[in-house]
Amino acid sequence: MFKFVMPEVIFGSGSIHQAGESCARLGARNVLIVTDPGVIKAGWAEITEKSCREAGLSSIIFSEISINPTEQEAEMCARVYLENDCDALIGVGGGSAIDIAKAAAILVTNGGQIRDYEGVDQISKPLPPLVMVSTTAGSGSEVSQFSVIVDTERQKKMTIVSKSLVPDIAIIDPDVLATKSARLTASTGLDVLTHAIESFVSIAATPLTDVHAKSAIALSTQFLRPSVASRYNKDAKEKMAMASLHAGLAFSNAILGAVHAMAHTIGGRYPFLHGDINAVLLPHVMEFNALAAPNKFKIMAELMGEDIATLSVSAAGKKAISHVRNLAVDIGAPLTLSEMGFEESAIPEISQIALLDACMITNPRDISAEEVAFLLRQAL
Repeated sequence: MFKFVMPEVIFGSGSIHQAGESCARLGARNVLIVTDPGVIKAGWAEITEKSCREAGLSSIIFSEISINPTEQEAEMCARVYLENDCDALIGVGGGSAIDIAKAAAILVTNGGQIRDYEGVDQISKPLPPLVMVSTTAGSGSEVSQFSVIVDTERQKKMTIVSKSLVPDIAIIDPDVLATKSARLTASTGLDVLTHAIESFVSIAATPLTDVHAKSAIALSTQFLRPSVASRYNKDAKEKMAMASLHAGLAFSNAILGAVHAMAHTIGGRYPFLHGDINAVLLPHVMEFNALAAPNKFKIMAELMGEDIATLSVSAAGKKAISHVRNLAVDIGAPLTLSEMGFEESAIPEISQIALLDACMITNPRDISAEEVAFLLRQAL
């Protein structure tokens, strides 16, 4: 027996213009638009405001959000919502803006501090209407039951998991990807691939999540390179947007694994792009996990277009791992933690904290703090 949760999805060119109408359908009248300075500069927040006006809604913007959003930002966003008598939220951006919108939604109806909701199913009261507009082919947060927020006091990312966090409506417009740099396209695209691979081998995977994970693996390994190469390649942008959607649906329901558990912990201490951390860790964790899911690793190699007809299951799995490494090289992603500024002295503490992350529960192979430390040293 298993469950599969997802929002209403609006996908396609120009769909960002439906944000206001989507909120109006949910009964909103005064919307808080949660976004970030980059999205404002690109003009997507202004388009969202206009769509609200055209739908007869009033709106205000909250944009004080960092790369790795914090509990203070979530609490500030919630105050703005309450002080302005808002009744719905639109998140416009990547994972940071959308995660803050979700976290603020928790606080405005449930109260307390965001750390009170860390873990699984800690939310008791319904949230206000949530419409999420993704501006990166990356986080998948617009369709997921996750919100990841940095606890600055403990220097760790808190993973909040609840079906209450699944947005009412998710809008995915491939056109907005044209304003993203090659650097951010690469980072977010490798996050998509990590979501797909980790959810595919997760111990909570189901036939429904496998369909989405496999689609995301095939699409991202075929179209991430051309998407990074040109911001004007509309076909590649559309395919990566679809890959991100598939991966988001997969990991929202199958959860993730050791890559994300470690990346969340590192991201709580260092201001690194989440996708960059995943890019470095993914092949090392794949090597570790291959023992637990050899047939799925073989399937991954096939989905990536590798010729494995004459290979053993084990050798085929190694082809999938090498494909991921080669992809990271081709698109200019970081290849080691040390080049990003990670310090070896942090490994003992990070290894212990990572074991407590909710994503570690569904990793396909049992893992100890010593093994986490070993993987981190390999990634240096």
